[in-house]
Amino acid sequence: MNNTQNDLVREGSPAMLDRRKFLIAGAGVAAVSLLPHVSLAAQVQPGQNSLGVTGADSPQQPTSLGSRRLGALEVSSIGLGVQNMSRKYETTVPYRPEMINVIRAAFDHGVTFFDAAEAYGPFEVERILGEGVAPFRDKVVIATKFGWNIDQETGKRLPGLNSRPEHIKLVVEAMLKRLRTDRIDLLYQHRVDPEVPIEDVAGAVKDLMDQGKILHWGLSEMGLKTLRRAHAELPVTAVQNEYSMLWRGPEKEVLPTCEELGIGFVPWSPLGVQFLTGWIDANTRFAPGDFRGTESRFSPENLPYNLALIELVNKWAERKNATPAQIALAWLMAQKPWIVPIPGTTQREHMHQNIGAVAIRLTPAELAELNASVAAIKIRGQRLPDTVQVFSEVEAPPKR
Repeated sequence: MNNTQNDLVREGSPAMLDRRKFLIAGAGVAAVSLLPHVSLAAQVQPGQNSLGVTGADSPQQPTSLGSRRLGALEVSSIGLGVQNMSRKYETTVPYRPEMINVIRAAFDHGVTFFDAAEAYGPFEVERILGEGVAPFRDKVVIATKFGWNIDQETGKRLPGLNSRPEHIKLVVEAMLKRLRTDRIDLLYQHRVDPEVPIEDVAGAVKDLMDQGKILHWGLSEMGLKTLRRAHAELPVTAVQNEYSMLWRGPEKEVLPTCEELGIGFVPWSPLGVQFLTGWIDANTRFAPGDFRGTESRFSPENLPYNLALIELVNKWAERKNATPAQIALAWLMAQKPWIVPIPGTTQREHMHQNIGAVAIRLTPAELAELNASVAAIKIRGQRLPDTVQVFSEVEAPPKR
């Protein structure tokens, strides 16, 4: 972030009074804010990790990011989520030219997978990404999402969700303009619309594929029955759900279903909305408008217990000569070869550190040990506020 000390507001601090605030207009705004962003525990010099190690011993500068496959789509083994490039968690607005620089620096260091959504801004993040990748558009994979009920002329957030086929087609036309491109490589349904059969959604996406405007499609936070129906109608390339050491919900059913169907998996919030970087402690209180303040897992009652996970990550960071964030990302990538995390950041130094996770190797014995240790820690509290939970893991209505 531009100033990591400003990412979090301590209760009673002067910054609480001076900080610019945004009003969050209902559950939709809170829900679409729940995607990746990361801030690491120390400012570093280029070529150093957060422990101050340079040169060949530093995992920050991998020789190559390599690639992974999401279904039939090949992407860099780690991507970049750009959501917070228009508005950070604590509601401040980043400097746009620097966000363009971060995107281009990521590409220079091997990142070819960039994740956005119409709801981020709304619209503004797609504009930033379109400008950022314009010089090398044909060498990268752009992923974005539709599904919230947003007026395409004004950007006003309307109540609920909207995946009506005619609306999807209007949204995609607007996306193409904002992204400065003639096709979207991977288009997700951001949340399942409980009013529209998933077969109708797939049909609209297929029409756009036939026109060459969409190349692959995916779903986010869907129910398993909906995923199977969608895949039967039109093969799904990727699922994007929250998944990290902090939230392991997909492990029980979602990941096995993806493996069975040959669908890739993209974890959003792979760093636990900054928790796994070590920047949140027992004294942390969040600025008004920061959605993390609505999650009970970060409440003053639960946070001290959940910090046991940070203690574990810190021990492994020391053991592997890495940053806490790198351990969290390496752990995700070690789970399955078709998992591609998309950590976000607004700082180039943090982007360099994040992609350094690909250089960290966990032996089978180490992975088993780490998995057992993570499983032994029981996280207290919920990942989403009650008003947003209703939009997760919804099943689409049956086709009439």
